[in-house]
Amino acid sequence: GSSLEPQELSMEPPAVPRGEEEEEGEEEEEKEKLSLSSVPGPGGCQLFGYVGIDAVLDQMKIKTMKMGFEFNIMVVGQSGLGKSTMVNTLFKSKVSRKAWQPGQPQRIPQTLQLQTITHVIEEKGVKMKLTVTDTPGFGDQINNENCWDPIIKYINEQYERYLREEILITRKRNIPDTRVHGCVYFVPPTGHWLRPLDLEFMRRLSKIVNVVPVIAKADTLTLEERAEFKHRIQEDLKAHAISVYPQQDFDQDPDDRALNDRIREKIPFAVVGADQEHQVNGKRVLGRKTKWGIVEVENPAHCEFPLLRDLLIRSHLQDLKDITHNVHYESYRVRRLRQSQRPALGT
Repeated sequence: GSSLEPQELSMEPPAVPRGEEEEEGEEEEEKEKLSLSSVPGPGGCQLFGYVGIDAVLDQMKIKTMKMGFEFNIMVVGQSGLGKSTMVNTLFKSKVSRKAWQPGQPQRIPQTLQLQTITHVIEEKGVKMKLTVTDTPGFGDQINNENCWDPIIKYINEQYERYLREEILITRKRNIPDTRVHGCVYFVPPTGHWLRPLDLEFMRRLSKIVNVVPVIAKADTLTLEERAEFKHRIQEDLKAHAISVYPQQDFDQDPDDRALNDRIREKIPFAVVGADQEHQVNGKRVLGRKTKWGIVEVENPAHCEFPLLRDLLIRSHLQDLKDITHNVHYESYRVRRLRQSQRPALGT
């Protein structure tokens, strides 16, 4: 009774009677599989388990730490409003030189001069190439007509430099970015309305760069005067249709819109700058010492410097760079390319 036909071999182990515990375990596994498969991914794709997409964030962080990044800021305002001190306070280092030192005669420049200083700042392994552009002489003359022209020219020159590198046939892998990402405009603490110079500057510059207005030396105003002055400035900006950063037109995400709405309610920030430390309640704090006490720079009850720092560095730095590239630079690029095509169309 032997058969010559080949027998089919099975790779499965022989069936063993299963207990109730094993059946329950298999049911739990099936439920887990169903729960994983029921989670829709982007575009309706269903994930059956962990893929590791979140590791991209770690890759981006490692790349940024190796390469570093660039951030370019411009400070504009009359002499004596504490622009250099404010920049040093923002980055807690001597990144900006004061145009005037105590004991030296203070000279008002005859024309607007732009001074650019570049430093590399490193914190916790992250390197940032910081470029600060100061504008000594702005608004200091008797006749300030068209005093914003050199600033507009400088900003457009940085766009032009980036554009020329971008349109090269063989271009650099990483184009040096000298474009101004943010312009902090210092409003004198007059307690009244915005001056025509302030309105005209922000009206022209807000179209080509991110403008953040601040009330300089806010410790010279009482709390009531400060609140009234901020309200008047906000009314002036609305009446003249001046859109300062963060611009309401660029809010896309509902969460971002809610955050930016809270920021817009506080703009312009009433700030106080100081690059000297003082002893307060056993702690060393940055502040300005007066006859009545010490104005703590980083104390929200004393001034709104923490809000400005968070906006420029901690929460909106990348957004400043994105809007500069996708909105302001893009507008300049389109305008320049159209200008270059006009002679060709005429022929």
